[in-house]
Amino acid sequence: MGKNRLEAFSDGVMAIILTIMVLELRAPRGDSFAALRPLLPTFVGYALSFIYIAIYWNNHHHMLHAARKVNGPILWANTHLLFWLSLVPFATAWMGGNHFAAGPVALYGAVLLMAALAYYLLSQCLIHHHGRGSLLEAAVGGDFKGKISIAIYASAICLSFVNRWAGFALYWVVALIWLVPDRRIEKILAREAAGEDGSRR
Repeated sequence: MGKNRLEAFSDGVMAIILTIMVLELRAPRGDSFAALRPLLPTFVGYALSFIYIAIYWNNHHHMLHAARKVNGPILWANTHLLFWLSLVPFATAWMGGNHFAAGPVALYGAVLLMAALAYYLLSQCLIHHHGRGSLLEAAVGGDFKGKISIAIYASAICLSFVNRWAGFALYWVVALIWLVPDRRIEKILAREAAGEDGSRR
């Protein structure tokens, strides 16, 4: 099967997720900057979640760009990922609305952990479908960032019940790790394109 509908559906779901999150930022009554202060926890949670959804969108786009085709298991793995991402607005609102209490911070981390596991599963389904030694496997590689992120999420969830701010800080650490550009897929696709151009000549 082609991948276009999967990409379009995923883009639409992620756009809706961002829309739902921004709707939680309701304008306060009052015209002073002091009126914005109660919204600060909600905004901090929104900013982090926006970054996470943007990271997933970027990496999802790059990974599928390296893919040539999809099948049934890939469609379900992608839907599984979108399910966990769709819970990000709820977890964000609960965390910000309760001023980063331990339980909501831990739940937020659990949603991020499950999304990370779902993304890893999707990548493995794609690699399996395209075969070992494929362009996709070379582009995704050992996925060190993905594996270290899962370990940090698990640590942050446990840490949240001891020190909620330390647990929340670890979620920012993972986001910063992923904000550092990973050019592997772009470089491999560029090399493949250059090779195809050379063979045509």
